[in-house]
Amino acid sequence: MQKCKVMSAVNGLKVGISSVNEGEVVMITVAFLIVLFSLQRFGTSKVGLAVGPALFIWFCCLAGIGIYNIRIYGSQVLHAFNPLYIYYYFERNPTKAWMSLGGCLLCATGSEAMFADLCYFSVRSVQLTFVFLVLPCLLLGYLGQAAFLMENLTQSQQVFFLSIPSQAFWPVVFIATLAALIASRAMATAIFSTIKQATALGCFPRLKIIHTSRKFMGQIYIPVMNWFLLVSCLAFVTVFGSINEIGNAYGIAELGVMMMTTVLVTIIMLLIWQVNIIVVLCFLTLFLGLELFFFSSVLGSAADGSWVLLVFAAVLYLVMFIWNYGIKLKYETEVKQKLSMDLLMQLGCNLGTVRAPGIGLLYNELVRGVPAIFGHFLTTLPAMHSMIIFVCIKWVPVPVVPQNERFLFRRVCPKNYHMFRCIARYGYKDVRKENPQAFEQLLIESLEKFIRREAQERSLESDHNDDTDSEEEIASSSSRVLVGSNGSIYSLGVPLAESAGAVNSALGSSASFDGSLDEAMDGRRSLDNELSFIHKAKESGVVYLLGHGDIRARKESFFLKKLVINYFYAFLRKNCRRGIATLSIPHTMLMQVAMQYMV
Repeated sequence: MQKCKVMSAVNGLKVGISSVNEGEVVMITVAFLIVLFSLQRFGTSKVGLAVGPALFIWFCCLAGIGIYNIRIYGSQVLHAFNPLYIYYYFERNPTKAWMSLGGCLLCATGSEAMFADLCYFSVRSVQLTFVFLVLPCLLLGYLGQAAFLMENLTQSQQVFFLSIPSQAFWPVVFIATLAALIASRAMATAIFSTIKQATALGCFPRLKIIHTSRKFMGQIYIPVMNWFLLVSCLAFVTVFGSINEIGNAYGIAELGVMMMTTVLVTIIMLLIWQVNIIVVLCFLTLFLGLELFFFSSVLGSAADGSWVLLVFAAVLYLVMFIWNYGIKLKYETEVKQKLSMDLLMQLGCNLGTVRAPGIGLLYNELVRGVPAIFGHFLTTLPAMHSMIIFVCIKWVPVPVVPQNERFLFRRVCPKNYHMFRCIARYGYKDVRKENPQAFEQLLIESLEKFIRREAQERSLESDHNDDTDSEEEIASSSSRVLVGSNGSIYSLGVPLAESAGAVNSALGSSASFDGSLDEAMDGRRSLDNELSFIHKAKESGVVYLLGHGDIRARKESFFLKKLVINYFYAFLRKNCRRGIATLSIPHTMLMQVAMQYMV
């Protein structure tokens, strides 16, 4: 779409300067595209002040030129709002009318690019802008071009630029080129946003994502995808070279988007909105039937160059399918093969090996359970650290996560195992390549807070249970026991023969109170011992344990599965960005172990 918009704007030079040929238009378009994608890394917010006024002037130019042409060439073009003319048009020549539907479609496309700006504006603002600015200006612009054609039937190429008054020609060409570049930036940002969402859903390989704004989460930049788009656009422009051939390919892409949107909206109506099935079928039949009718027209031009876009879409779909299939198999295998708690209990607190002083941070993607790669560490290494922390990194949709909320802890095994699960949360503007010393210090401080809070909650829970268990006993004892001024204890409301039993009961209650104090002291000593253990382990050093799990197809698997897993998925995984690539770990503190899963 970027190449189509930019090239159509540059084509205006052929009208203003008769000596400009098609090859020169292609070279100018290539130069504009290189500048456009080179500036993409600076983000939209830095040029946002120029976007609004430029597009507003562009739409005003469309409306003004349309009104001018309607006034000059007559208002008979307004009869086009009569739907009977559609019937007359198809009645005169059905085949040509059907073939021209693709061109009619291109008149309405491009406006959906406004919704690519939802990362900057609200839905309501986009809707109001479309209804009160974009739609009226587009209608007036196309009506003016139709009025011009009615008086100039031989000039069917570059109708828009030919219909511009001579006094305003060069300013309008400049505004048109600027608007095309701005719209192309919006579409590139929409592609970045789509790739990011596909990556989050596990449908696209991991890529480096740079957030260009602290205010808007949607303002992102993906370097690899940016340069890939540039190469693709340059290839399309230089190979096709004609705006008509590029327009044919663009029509297929637009109709594919429309049909996919219709299908997805139908699913949402059924599963989420729970609309009546009759209404859903009517919606699907009307919109999908109309889109298929247009699509059949555009497919007729597939031999003119549109086939390249279809091949490109098929390759992209295969990449997404293979990646999703591979990571799904890998995750399911890791969940199935994770170590059971019964096995850890059988191994004992020493885990069947020697526990050396120190802290081991084992990075993995599982939020629950002990990953199978940990068992590989136990069988591979001669000793294991005295404290093990399973670290799982998660990215949350907020700019910055406060440091006091960065880590979430919970125990994996009983206390004497000294094993914890830690979920490290990062916002999209957080510094991910932290200083290792600062990261370790913050992690240990958060772990100490967790242990203190756990001990406090256990103490409160114990006190609550003691209070509820002895509440009635304490109430009855306090109502029947009286302490005299000389320290003597008397029982009230019971016979003298039972007074001794009442006294023993009161003394027993006092002994129970002393026992609770002993429990509190034991809990305090246990807390101090565990905190001291953590400090000693920290002083002994921290080691980062990275497990690289890979999958291979079994020998008895089908040939197609072996081809997809062993070659295609392996290639994507080898060349994509790993989940721990954002960590800055010194090599002297790093230990890596590879493990292969057979699927």
